[in-house]
Amino acid sequence: MGADKGRYGDERAGVQEVEVKYRVLDVEVLAQALAALGVSLSPAVRQDDQAYAPVGWEYGQPKVNVPFARLRTQDGQHLFTVKKPLDNEMACAECESEIVDREQMHAALTSMGFYPTVRIVKARRTGVLNGLSLCLDEVEQVGVFLEVEQLVACGESGEAAQQRLDAFVQSLGVPLQRITDTYDSLVRAALLPTA
Repeated sequence: MGADKGRYGDERAGVQEVEVKYRVLDVEVLAQALAALGVSLSPAVRQDDQAYAPVGWEYGQPKVNVPFARLRTQDGQHLFTVKKPLDNEMACAECESEIVDREQMHAALTSMGFYPTVRIVKARRTGVLNGLSLCLDEVEQVGVFLEVEQLVACGESGEAAQQRLDAFVQSLGVPLQRITDTYDSLVRAALLPTA
């Protein structure tokens, strides 16, 4: 399912997903820089994500070592994901699996002590370069973002991996603003009433 490769199982033992995220200030300039490196972005796909948190956790509390769940629908398929932030909220142990019935999985999650937080809907284009997954996301409510992801060993520092990913992104020489919040936090903040 795009950059979400339907992966894991035995090949994922001892692996974490590490990412960096940037607000895109000029989509055309970014697309040209990626094309110059030979990155061909896929056509956009619509992803409809429902985020979940464990009962007792609230926004503003730390996310490290707390499991979070997600139900995603893309092209009529449903994907169930659990992420547990390790070094920070963008360096996570992650497990995911396709499911048949999104509503039944929602009911199972609420029965297991998770509650729905926010809905994240985005159009995602993906590409790959030297083992990096690149996602260009147009996220409803919050704008356009570039995510760069890499799988690294669980024993490796997620922050060190993020520094390497950031160095790659900075080498593109395009106007971007680094973001340390996840999409659920960004969407929630955008939906809060202003005082």
